[in-house]
Parts: sequence; structure tokens; C-alpha cells
Amino acid sequence: MTTRICLALDLVDDAALIAEYEHWHRVGNTDPAVTRSIRDAGIADMQIWRAGNRLFMVIEAEEHYDPAAKAAADAANPAVVAWVAKMLRFQQPIPAAGPDGSWYPMDRIFTLGDHPAA
Repeated sequence: MTTRICLALDLVDDAALIAEYEHWHRVGNTDPAVTRSIRDAGIADMQIWRAGNRLFMVIEAEEHYDPAAKAAADAANPAVVAWVAKMLRFQQPIPAAGPDGSWYPMDRIFTLGDHPAA
């Protein structure tokens, strides 16, 4: 069983930077050590969606996924550290995150299955 985690982040509102950000996320352009670290942490699937300059990340995390353990492993992984540094120039926090924010957790406010069928 997995847990869904949703996060939001903004890109700098510049068409050239947005295009470059998307370039780095295309198949073959992301360092395999980065995608391996994501999988090794217990993330079964991850998708990033864009609307304008707003990004939404959807993570399907396995039961053993531990965000603190992933953060520690990432900090010790030179490939992940380099990737994060590369991505910083494209990103800016959403207003809710404050000035030091990065990917910001979203609150689920609706689930269709919780509502009775008419």
C-alpha cells in the first residue's frame, strides 16, 4: 500500500527558465543517481505537473518511506546535492511556504469517495 503526498512550488515566471526546467526533467536528462535515490527512499512513483509557473508534485510513497531519512541520505549524496543546487535557480517558494520554502506540502480538502453517492 502507498501513501499519496502532494507538494507545490513555483518556478520563476520566465519562459526560458521554465523551458530549461522542463528540459532537465525529461527522460534522459535527469541524473540517474537522483532518480535512484528517489526510488531507494521508498518512493514508488513521482510526477510533477505544471500550470503556468506553479508546480504540483504527486508522490506515491511506500509504507517504509521516511522523509527525514531521505533528507539525510540526500544531504550525503553528491549527485542529489548538485541536482538541488542546479534546480534552485528555477524555483521560488509559493506564498504559503515563506521565503525559505521549497516544495510545500498540500492539504487534501476533498475526496469523492468520502461523499455518499446520490
